Amino acid sequence: MREDLVRWGLLLFVSALVAMLTRRLRLPYTVGLLLAGVALYFSPFRAGFPLSRDLIYFVFLPPLVFEAALYMRWPEFKRNLPVVALLATVGLALAAIVTTVGMHAVAGWPWGTAALFGTLIAATDPVSVIATFKDAGVHGRLRVLVEAESLLNDGTAAVAFTIAAALATGAHAGLASVAGEFAWTIGAGVACGAAVAVAMLALAGRTRDHLVQITISTLTAYGAFMLAEQLHASGVIAALTAGLVAGNARADSREAAERRVAVESFWEYVGFVVNSLVFLLIGAHEAQLRFAGVWPALLAAVAFVTLGRALAIYPPCALFARTGLRVERTHQHVLFWGGLRGALALALALELPTTLPEREAVVTVTFAVVAFSIVVQGLTMTPLLRRLGELDEVALPPFERLS
Repeated sequence: MREDLVRWGLLLFVSALVAMLTRRLRLPYTVGLLLAGVALYFSPFRAGFPLSRDLIYFVFLPPLVFEAALYMRWPEFKRNLPVVALLATVGLALAAIVTTVGMHAVAGWPWGTAALFGTLIAATDPVSVIATFKDAGVHGRLRVLVEAESLLNDGTAAVAFTIAAALATGAHAGLASVAGEFAWTIGAGVACGAAVAVAMLALAGRTRDHLVQITISTLTAYGAFMLAEQLHASGVIAALTAGLVAGNARADSREAAERRVAVESFWEYVGFVVNSLVFLLIGAHEAQLRFAGVWPALLAAVAFVTLGRALAIYPPCALFARTGLRVERTHQHVLFWGGLRGALALALALELPTTLPEREAVVTVTFAVVAFSIVVQGLTMTPLLRRLGELDEVALPPFERLS
């Protein structure tokens, strides 16, 4: 127990050092954390923590999704909902199909294995995406599109993976049954998130103690997630909905506004800590992997995931070209290259059944694709934004806040 506490303390200390160093070097914080995690593994103070599916999915993911949604303003989200919903459904399906076909044809993976990989890797991680764009100082509609799409994409990918996993393990279901399960998973997730958030907001309104309100908001994030999972709905969708509801509740007095600031400051810190731990542990786990023998599959995966992301963005956006929701071409380029992968893809990969053919290869390739997106896309994002004219050259904050 004492050794575990020392290790967690070491990780927090390293995350603070990385935050200061990357700010001075004007590097993405997530990239610094990943590299620091690799370095920790080869140091005498290696972290030694198992990066399990339950740790990512049930401990790290609820507060990360909730915190990301907490700052999303409902009017902006609703205005762009047709676009981001199409990207997160039709776009995600196109990306998954391209990756599935490519990995079956080139890497030789069985159809079921390729389909599971294509589905889980189609999920763009809101933590990685939002952290990178806040580091870069992106504002306006572009930031709304990127953040909203990554949040919805995360939820629909988790739902699609659950269905694909059931089919891959022998469950036989018709189209109507699959559609019904998909609708239940999303609809019940939304209902759980909204119900928990409304109930907790009513409870929080009965106290002026900001510490109690912070506690209630924490229960909201985990409570919505766990309730949805108990009902076989999407915990990610529930946490997203709860964050949107809680974040858009009106403060009806000056005191209430001050308490809201305290709650948001707490979640800013939670986002920093949890995000730091996630990426440090990803880096440490990457250092343990052995890529010998999977290089062809790895290179194929990077190529097909990139192609799939392009098809997920450009064709759906073309449908809005003659409407008031038209997405600028430069914004489409950023949405394409800004589709970073992260914690959710890893959690889904680690959830794959041990009997699945090529399971170890899938897990290894997933970690490699996540590392590629964080390092390569993360490092090139700010130069791309600057080249496309999407950054304010006068004020380019290298590190606003992490999550």
